[in-house]
Amino acid sequence: MTEVPTVTDPAAPDGDATESEAAVRDRVVRLLERSRTRSIALTDAVDEADLVAQHSPLMSPLVWDLAHIGSQEELWLVRDVGGREPLRPEIDGLYDAFQHSRASRVDLPLLTPPEARAYVAEVRDKALDALGSTPLRGRRLVEHGFAFGMIVQHEQQHDETMLATHQLRAGAPVLHAEPPPPGPGPARLGAREVLVPAGPFVQGTSTEPWALDNERPAHTVDLPAFVIDTYPVTNAEYTAFVEAGGYDDPRWWSARGWAHRVEADLRAPQFWERDASGTWWRRRFGVVEPVPADEPVVHVCFHEAAAYAAWVGKRLPTEAEWEKAARHDPATGRSRRYPWGDEEPGAGHANLGQRHLQPAPLGAYPAGVSALGVHQMLGDVWEWCDSGWEPYPGFEMFPYPEYSQVFFGGDYKVLRGGSFGTDPSAVRATFRNWDHPIRRQIFSGFRCARDASAAEAAESSGVPTGGR
Repeated sequence: MTEVPTVTDPAAPDGDATESEAAVRDRVVRLLERSRTRSIALTDAVDEADLVAQHSPLMSPLVWDLAHIGSQEELWLVRDVGGREPLRPEIDGLYDAFQHSRASRVDLPLLTPPEARAYVAEVRDKALDALGSTPLRGRRLVEHGFAFGMIVQHEQQHDETMLATHQLRAGAPVLHAEPPPPGPGPARLGAREVLVPAGPFVQGTSTEPWALDNERPAHTVDLPAFVIDTYPVTNAEYTAFVEAGGYDDPRWWSARGWAHRVEADLRAPQFWERDASGTWWRRRFGVVEPVPADEPVVHVCFHEAAAYAAWVGKRLPTEAEWEKAARHDPATGRSRRYPWGDEEPGAGHANLGQRHLQPAPLGAYPAGVSALGVHQMLGDVWEWCDSGWEPYPGFEMFPYPEYSQVFFGGDYKVLRGGSFGTDPSAVRATFRNWDHPIRRQIFSGFRCARDASAAEAAESSGVPTGGR
């Protein structure tokens, strides 16, 4: 095992370690209810034909996601934690994501929508019984309610997956939400870049009770000075790249990226179309509307993001750079739980939880700014990082290898920060996501970074750069 430096991990506030079992149970019940309310809303919004249809070979039928949510909850909370007899052991294989590709799931003998709804309701009743009767101590799986938190996050992750399926379905709009808060306007946004000083910071966590195995353990990473965008790249900025011929010039693309651009005939972000007048339009959950200039661009793959970054003379941040910009507090030297501090995400901090079914304009969440002055690092869009999917030094698989371990070293790139479709319970400043670099049906965007110049590096370290 790789030796891990001893570090102080202050990511979790003191209250998490001493939270009473009653408080943990109350929190679990509240979050399970919130997750299920969202799952029901996403599946009740369409008729049975839509639930069983496959809207894209990249996605499962919505009814598969719903029953899979119940299957995972039964496996971990009812059978393992609760020690109860299986409810529907004959369907375990149908809802094992490793046995069947997404493209093949539509042909399986799946539970019908009424059967799936009845199944997940019965599972939930027994899971709540297990919550009420199981001591939340003495076993790693249940300490601080970990297994229940894992299932909360699992359901919310599939709620975001189902939201992406809704974006891919054809037909009239069935999902509706209020628009996000306005931004201050381009003239009041301030500097486009933030200088991040050289030096060490604590990446990952060893104390966050519901952190997943790939977020662990906390470890020290020492980075040179770098510069990162204050905000994600906007639709207006990305449109300039498109209209300057960025998709036609291989200079800006990696060899793999250009090959994919040609093979997939990429011309603009997914769901964008340009009319005869030159106006760009997008389709968003069935609504066709002009592309908003000041929102972060969304539905771009890693290769598109990297090409844009090269076009503007920058690059994508590494995962460590992204996390340092999000978490590091230079005044205290500690790493925060969230960009703004340790307080749980509220409506004023970030665009999370499917409250708004689109990214928010730049600067819409000033209360969510990081200690280094970087905005909108949680919510809005998942941000591509130029790092492969690898374990941290000292990684230990828990509680099962198929969550993280089996994917390490594959053809994946890291995404950080969550999107407007991500629930606060399913994202932290340490949370790590990953996907193939060609994927763009996910709610993915990016921000750029670059190496600091010698003068900037000297400035960040306090070294004088001029004469006396």
